[in-house]
Amino acid sequence: MKKLIIISIFSSLLASCASKTSVDLIVTGATVYTLDSAFSVAAAIAIKDGKIVATGSNADISNHYTAAATVDAPGKFIYPGFIDAHAHFAAYGLGLQTVNLVGTESWEAIIEKLKAAAATNKEGWLIGRGWDQNDWTTKQFPSNEMLNVLFPDRPVMLTRIDGHAAIVNQVALNMAGIKPGDKLKGGEIEMKYPGPEDSFLSKLSGILIDNAVDLVSAKIPPPNIAQAKTALLAAQQNCLAAGLTTVDDCGLDYSAILFIDSLQKTGELKMRIYAMLSDNKENFDFIRSKEKIKTDYLNVRSFKVYADGALGSRGACLLQPYKDKPDWAGFLLSTAAHFDSVAAEIYQMGFQMCTHAIGDSGNRVILNTYAKYLKGKNDLRWRIEHAQVVNQNDFKLFGENNIIPSVQPTHATSDMYWAEARLGPARVKGAYAYQELLKQNGWLPLGTDFPVEDISPFKTFYAAVVRKDAKGFPDNGFQAENSLNRQDALRGMTIWAAKSNFEEMEKGSLEKGKFADFIILNQDLLETAPEKILQTKVLGTFINGNRVYTTEH
Repeated sequence: MKKLIIISIFSSLLASCASKTSVDLIVTGATVYTLDSAFSVAAAIAIKDGKIVATGSNADISNHYTAAATVDAPGKFIYPGFIDAHAHFAAYGLGLQTVNLVGTESWEAIIEKLKAAAATNKEGWLIGRGWDQNDWTTKQFPSNEMLNVLFPDRPVMLTRIDGHAAIVNQVALNMAGIKPGDKLKGGEIEMKYPGPEDSFLSKLSGILIDNAVDLVSAKIPPPNIAQAKTALLAAQQNCLAAGLTTVDDCGLDYSAILFIDSLQKTGELKMRIYAMLSDNKENFDFIRSKEKIKTDYLNVRSFKVYADGALGSRGACLLQPYKDKPDWAGFLLSTAAHFDSVAAEIYQMGFQMCTHAIGDSGNRVILNTYAKYLKGKNDLRWRIEHAQVVNQNDFKLFGENNIIPSVQPTHATSDMYWAEARLGPARVKGAYAYQELLKQNGWLPLGTDFPVEDISPFKTFYAAVVRKDAKGFPDNGFQAENSLNRQDALRGMTIWAAKSNFEEMEKGSLEKGKFADFIILNQDLLETAPEKILQTKVLGTFINGNRVYTTEH
């Protein structure tokens, strides 16, 4: 009798196992925010061949699936892998190989950093990035006298935090052929002592704004293959540690995209990248013969265009002059005719147009250009990157033409200390107006613009929801009426970011059939006290169900 019972139990176990579906990985015990349309919460995930098979309760998954590998995450919180809808992935990686000037509090502090860097790296260009004169006691652009004294034979280029201004020494100016009195469209070559061209008082300060920066940067030797690979892999490591599984790289040449593709195909580069081609003839010529490029890791179907510069360097194009510089209103980087011709070609190609627009004039020009071709409701998802300062009369153009504002919440909390000084109390109300922009189409992709801002998605979430800096300033939040609720901020970093890339059917939520890209966090973004949001840690990052980052050793 005992033998029959044992056989019966054994047979039942076999039958139970045989009825279960075999998968590659089961994750259990966590709070899983699926980010589906119902904002469902699960406890477990089953994954096979890099995609999600099912989500559900622990009992549901364990009763129906068996796996060779399991991850038990009791008390932890799982979200779809974060998507940064606006970043500069390749540039960020290269920047890791230069002098980091972010957070420097004076020009003198920058000089000391350069001396240290020059002592270690004794040859070639001396390149740095990340300074912001708005962080200094004297909030004026510096001049290059000290650079000329310290580095009389070595070219130096130090790019401002926004990438729209730089200071260079005389060696670099000479290499670029820049002379006092030179003018160019969409840029400014600043003079320290304006005067007649042949006057001894006429002197370049070394400050270059927008298109003028390109005159010098074009002289910097491009990275070799080894340097480029090191840069991309270093950028990837930091992204994975931050919980990012997809990034939008906004403005690349086709050669860089092909190099990225080659590293993805070897498996060295695991990051998924939505790559925007830069607006130049070579890239248009390249893509005409290729059309859209789409793999599981790379998506190329858009062009990045620049309307104007940045607010911090006063290159943003405004409808009325700057409040703190009454004789200056910024400028467009190209003619309206250029924007129109590019829009016409992109529309004919069926591609997405993504245009950097900061000032209210820059935004108006691009909104009207888009409207000419989109002609009302559509699903082309043309984007305005930043949509930073918008005239109250122009918000409706986003909704009327389904134009997508792609915004970066930390821009608001970085700029809030001086934005009103630039714009005045009335115009600043149309700046960083994320709630107003969200109303236009009902969805809003979020990003960081790293390395202009910090890479952390938690800073994005905090800035979007709380609208304060890390110290809790200001008490009531910066223009708090335009804060996003937590669910919408999370959507902006996941499913809405995916939608802005035409990828919502394959990523951005943890639903059956989508890529198993997810992250495990130590605390719940939807419930954590505001002052603790920035303490959130990524415990694990998974792409295709494979763990690509962990804090465990």
